Amino acid sequence: MEAPDTTTDATAGPYACTTPAPIHRYKHFHCYTPSDIFGAYGVDQLHALGNSGMGAGQTIVLVDSYGSPTAAGDIKAFHDAFFAGLPDPNFDEVYPQGTLTYDNTAVGNGLAGPNSAAGWAFEATLDIEWAYAMAPLAHIVLLATNPAETLGVQGLTNMFKDMRSAIDTYPAGTVFSQSFGTAEQNFGGAMAQQQARFDQVYKYGIAVKHDTFVASSGDSGSGGSDKIHRESGTFPYQVVGYPGSSPYNVSVGGTQLMYNWKWDPTSSSAADPGFFNSDVALGVAAEPVWKESFLGGNDTSAGGKSAVYDLPIWQAQQASVIGANARGVPDLSWSAAVNGGVLVYITAFPNAIRPGWHITGGTSAGSPQIAGLLADVNSLRASAGKNPIGDPHAAIYALGNGSNWFTYYRDVTAQTFGTVHYPLVDNQWDGTPGVAGQPVLSGWDMTTGFGSPLAFKWATALAAS
Repeated sequence: MEAPDTTTDATAGPYACTTPAPIHRYKHFHCYTPSDIFGAYGVDQLHALGNSGMGAGQTIVLVDSYGSPTAAGDIKAFHDAFFAGLPDPNFDEVYPQGTLTYDNTAVGNGLAGPNSAAGWAFEATLDIEWAYAMAPLAHIVLLATNPAETLGVQGLTNMFKDMRSAIDTYPAGTVFSQSFGTAEQNFGGAMAQQQARFDQVYKYGIAVKHDTFVASSGDSGSGGSDKIHRESGTFPYQVVGYPGSSPYNVSVGGTQLMYNWKWDPTSSSAADPGFFNSDVALGVAAEPVWKESFLGGNDTSAGGKSAVYDLPIWQAQQASVIGANARGVPDLSWSAAVNGGVLVYITAFPNAIRPGWHITGGTSAGSPQIAGLLADVNSLRASAGKNPIGDPHAAIYALGNGSNWFTYYRDVTAQTFGTVHYPLVDNQWDGTPGVAGQPVLSGWDMTTGFGSPLAFKWATALAAS
């Protein structure tokens, strides 16, 4: 999700965000550079450990339909803006189905083909730049698949085929990040069989190579889009998305990180600029569940119970929240809001996307960042003579279930904001009126999992596990 350019104002401050050159200003939407995210979560302390705290020797594979024709230049520009003191990115874009021919005149509308490629290029650029930010010495690989993933109708088969090949190609301990998903029910009556077939790829990577798989939980709260009618339909009951629901993936939900500012809306109307964050308290912080209903579209941290998977053994202590018979998602979360989104630099498809810096969010911003942190974990483990962490669920839940859980996670609790008492207390999605959301609880819940990892303590504890 991207902050709309209608929030810009080139002549009158103050501004919530001013980007690096080429300068673009946002009147109401805050933005974060890597140093902001590092300070908010303790990633700077992790990187201060040196090469092993920055992913040296590790590989991160970002899986995206189509990739981007300007990926190499864009990640280099991102490096030049924020990481000029480090070597240039070790980056490759690979096309397992053959090199694509891009139509750079595309205007960015459509579910497949050139116009879909513009949207996927934005996603791919977000993925590579922010995985790189977390692990700037890792090998960053953009796995550009074809055709597009469209809610399980097509594309997923080739994605998993290409991931299976990448498992054999890249070193043991490779971390895969997947910023795509579809409601489990989009597979129809064969959903359990189809997901089990795809899961064979994850099981192979974990068993044979100690690889790690990360997936965004989705942006549709407790609801989801139906594949019928060009994705315009929604399910009238609670659903969760695959592959985030797979117990072989670390499922990443979303928070709204408010770093050195706190939202203070004075109106519940989206027409009121105060609702877009003119009204803030400065010098304070908060991190509620991500739920930006006023933006429209998909804008809420997805979570709930799987309709396919049983409760994993490492989630046994969460049975009182989930129930005894289902996998619950997400496992943890990361900053996902658009108001407080990360900066992405892109020059692809200029007829569809303004070349330069953009603010963006969504759980697909969290997945590559968590993948980067897990690459740092593997780098630390390698320096200590240990194997890659592989499937980290048992270790992740051991930290969250322990008596010192607050050392490793920032708990996300129910909060209200502003004089209008705008509540961020569940993940009910505006796209499915009448479908209840999952409540925000103290401790683990089906909105943000354990909450946000406190990167230094979390990563070093996983490295030592």
